[in-house]
Amino acid sequence: MKVERIFISPKKRTEQIDCESISVQFGMGIKGDRNFGKNRHSGQNITLVEAEEIELFCDEHSRLLDLSLLRRNIVTRGIKLNELTGVEFRIGEVRLRGVELCEPCVVVGNILRSDSFSKAAVVKHWVNRGGLRADVLSDGEILRGDLIQIS
Repeated sequence: MKVERIFISPKKRTEQIDCESISVQFGMGIKGDRNFGKNRHSGQNITLVEAEEIELFCDEHSRLLDLSLLRRNIVTRGIKLNELTGVEFRIGEVRLRGVELCEPCVVVGNILRSDSFSKAAVVKHWVNRGGLRADVLSDGEILRGDLIQIS
C-alpha cells in the first residue's frame, strides 16, 4: 500500500504537474495546488485514486496509460480507497481522514469520452471507482513511494 504518483494543478483545468513530493498543511490541503485553502466542504483538501482502476480503464478502452487522467492528487497502489471513507489513515507521517468517495463528474466525462465511449458511459464507469476525497489532519511532506497505513 503505497503512493505511486503525485500530481498538483496550480490552476483549474490546467496541465497537472507530476511531483516527487508535496507539502501539505492541516486543514488547508496541498501547497501550490488550486484547492489549497478552499474549505467550502469537507474532503476538498486532497484527492486519491487507485492506479489499478486507471490501468483497467485504459486497458478496457485501448487508451495509453496515463495515471493523471482522473486529475486526482495521489495515485495509490495496493489499497482499496473506498474502505477508507470515514477512516483516519497516514501517508508517510501525514495524517488524513477519508471523507467521501470522489465520484465522477461531467468534467471527467468530457475529458475521457471518445467516439466509442460517451460522456455518460465514462461517468457510469467511474461510479464507486473514482477515488477518495480526504482532509489533511497534520502538516508534513508526502513523497512518491510513501507507505499508506490505516491508523
